[in-house]
Amino acid sequence: MAENETAMSGQRGGGRIPVVPGFARRTVDGSPKEDGKALRMRVPRASHDSLVLAVERPDAVRAVEESSRGRVPELTPIRVGRMTASPFAFLRGAAGLMAHDLMGTPLTGVGAQICGDAHAANFGLYGDARGRLVIDLNDFDETVVGPWEWDVKRLATSLVLAGRQAGADEDTCREAAFDTVGAYRRTMRLLARLSVLDAWNAIADEELVSHTDARDLIGTLERVAEKARNNTSARFAAKATEEGPGGIRRFVDAPPVLRRVADAEAAAVASALGGYLGTLPEDRLPLLARYAIHDVAFRLVGTGSVGTRSYVVLLLDHRSEPLVLQVKEARASALAPYLPAVGFDVPPVGHEGRRVVLGQKRMQVVSDNLLGWAEVDGRPFQVRQFRNRKGSVDPAALEPGQLDDYGRMTGALLARAHAHSVDPRLIAGYCGKNEEFDEAVAAFAVTYADRTEVDHGDLVAAVKDGRIAAEVGV
Repeated sequence: MAENETAMSGQRGGGRIPVVPGFARRTVDGSPKEDGKALRMRVPRASHDSLVLAVERPDAVRAVEESSRGRVPELTPIRVGRMTASPFAFLRGAAGLMAHDLMGTPLTGVGAQICGDAHAANFGLYGDARGRLVIDLNDFDETVVGPWEWDVKRLATSLVLAGRQAGADEDTCREAAFDTVGAYRRTMRLLARLSVLDAWNAIADEELVSHTDARDLIGTLERVAEKARNNTSARFAAKATEEGPGGIRRFVDAPPVLRRVADAEAAAVASALGGYLGTLPEDRLPLLARYAIHDVAFRLVGTGSVGTRSYVVLLLDHRSEPLVLQVKEARASALAPYLPAVGFDVPPVGHEGRRVVLGQKRMQVVSDNLLGWAEVDGRPFQVRQFRNRKGSVDPAALEPGQLDDYGRMTGALLARAHAHSVDPRLIAGYCGKNEEFDEAVAAFAVTYADRTEVDHGDLVAAVKDGRIAAEVGV
């Protein structure tokens, strides 16, 4: 009898259950929050206002040239032209330069899966598997495990630059940065108070506006959502394809944005999709097995990615209804060279497309259900749906009164994304209740926005002097 009582007691107390790798240790204390608070002694929150540029910092032209290596040479002038459009556009194409500058800023040493390019234009709407719209971060080309502060500072800086481009005064721009960081901090505190499951799925999109007090954005978001609902593969295919010989649909040349490719290049891309299927969950395979591949074309992509190899692939089902996939080259993260200097190891990636896809899945609440990766002629690519009801707010076109609302919304979304890979109690413990961290990062954002304007001016001058080629307006 005593032996049975001992066994039952051991089961109730959990003493007979070992600690299993991959799971947390059994504990009821709040140590992550206390650990976060302790970090303030080593890295004061007020210190995040500092920016000390390295003596060997590359100038704007050199930075752009270095980041263009390995891209399609004839497309790099288009990338330069897009970066000259405004300081905000320059920032969008200069993730590597900003990472170089962030190396000298204060860091807690806490790592998270970060976007790496968390500027204000990299948030948007897209459709889930049932066509319902969700809003989240939507660009992960640079994603890595790195300092969470880098994403926060890049986002805050982008709000200042977007506001200046929109014609907002300096107080409004700085307030937008301040509110962005404040929303990030408050959202982390909210997530830290919830159970793990509730925190993981928190801030449903229908609650996002009220959570961030972004009511001035309602009309804008509704207009973007209405447009996004019509932004589908079917609509794109109707405009970008025609019926060719034998009734086969094919893409129509519209250079430089869309152009047909040689048969051998098209065949290589199509063949690579066989390997892509092996990166998908098995339950997706019967879906794609009902589509036939009809055509492949090269399609130009946005500011930071211009010059990378990117294709659209037209698939049709038995009713000739289209599904368009994007097969986009995945280069090494622009942040990777700078992480070892701040104490973050960069393990061998193996496949850059896999890095992008897994990073995206770690950060988003809902991801494209056809995300995968492939290899074309030895180069890594990511594969995703093209035009799956995507829509976005142009932060540089917002009314000044909407800028802080948009900042709060994106700050909350960034916190939610980070909380999937780092315990929100740790970040919440560090950021705390008061606005010290918000003030410091907002000050940094204004300073770095000023620096970006200088860099942009240098690039514009270099284009005028003929030191670097640019194709403007494409």
